[in-house]
Amino acid sequence: MRAVQVTSLGGPSAVEVREVPEPQPVGPFGPQVLVDVHAVGVSFPDLLLSKGEYQLKPDLPFTLGVDFAGVVRSAPDGSGFTAGDRVAACLPHGGAAEVVGLGADSVFALPDNLSFEQGAAIPMNYLTAQFALKERGQVREGETVLVHGAAGGVGTAALQVAKGYGARTVAVVSTEEKAEVARRAGADDVVLVEGFLKAVKEVTDGRGVDLVVDVVGGDLFTDSLRSLAPQGRLLVVGFAAGGIPEVKVNRLLLNNVDVRGVGWGAYAMVRPGFMAAQWSELVPMMRSGVIDPPLSHDLGGATYALEDFGRALADMENRATLGKSVVRVR
Repeated sequence: MRAVQVTSLGGPSAVEVREVPEPQPVGPFGPQVLVDVHAVGVSFPDLLLSKGEYQLKPDLPFTLGVDFAGVVRSAPDGSGFTAGDRVAACLPHGGAAEVVGLGADSVFALPDNLSFEQGAAIPMNYLTAQFALKERGQVREGETVLVHGAAGGVGTAALQVAKGYGARTVAVVSTEEKAEVARRAGADDVVLVEGFLKAVKEVTDGRGVDLVVDVVGGDLFTDSLRSLAPQGRLLVVGFAAGGIPEVKVNRLLLNNVDVRGVGWGAYAMVRPGFMAAQWSELVPMMRSGVIDPPLSHDLGGATYALEDFGRALADMENRATLGKSVVRVR
């Protein structure tokens, strides 16, 4: 079978599609679900993995692919899955292949109203957003959530999950084109990053926001703190801008605000059943249409085949994509 592999840590240009053995019903860690993959999401960890810059450093060669969707080929007794089930799944890596074997804890039933491409766009981003907002942020109905990088994969997921919990959403984006993506994702208000603090104060009548979901970091951090209402929470999800900011803790004391780290993978993947419980909480949002991941190819972006995985990563690195890029396998 074909798989997208990293054979040297040279970034997107060094990614190869290679022939590798198919997985078996019993893998290195015991019985596993075998999935015929239809679509694979292109994720920021894939880009970092291709360069050796991710916290996880698998031995070479290894297969990329964090999240994917497809049809169950076979499943162990008691797993809750049977051949023919439509599923989505999430792994630290290894999903960008024609057939994937993995433990049942990382496999989730895909609602019938969602396509395989949508299914491949959901797991990492939306489970991260759910963990950030509910587990770490304790979001409550009626609160206001500001989302940085709101036209990207985690950003659009955070907008939609926040809406699913009954929050008002404010999207921060860098261009008018990205503003339209955020609106399509359901943002109540959209502001441009240049001067966003003043704009946020205006749309909240001077009060500020209850939660900030920050996937960007860098120079925005201090103004993000200033945008918080009393007892607001700033959620540190990532550093897409490259810089890792520092906080003077007197700001937290004076304004009674929190800064909270969000490390979904490190938390969820070592707790059996946690991701399945998260998915169950998101399923009603999927069925109602609140969760409707904006796909790059639906926003005028490229359509990628498995052989194009490296190009999809390069487009992500160059910020040439909107929404979530998905690679079609079947």
